[in-house]
Amino acid sequence: MSDAIDLRQKLDLFEDLWHPRVVAELNDIQFKVVKFEGDFVWHKHDDTDEAFLVIRGEMIVEFRDRVVRIGEGQLFVVPKGEEHITRAEAECHALIIEPRGVVNTGEA
Repeated sequence: MSDAIDLRQKLDLFEDLWHPRVVAELNDIQFKVVKFEGDFVWHKHDDTDEAFLVIRGEMIVEFRDRVVRIGEGQLFVVPKGEEHITRAEAECHALIIEPRGVVNTGEA
């Protein structure tokens, strides 16, 4: 890859929600763009952390004991083993950073 990756341009290429697209890889780490709105499912990843960088909008990561709001330009890491749900009250665009092969629903 010899060109910079324009994340907003990649997000303009699709409309569907909750279907991450891989835009780059670094060793065994994948960078995925995603659009979403509403609630996902409660889940956890026993063996890996998961990072979200919000590109447009705002997302919520809810844990059983707290809620974290992530705005445009903000990055948040969900620690491995912590059950959580992701949601957005309005359409949100984000970059997910996680190891190759991770199932987005974890053990759910």
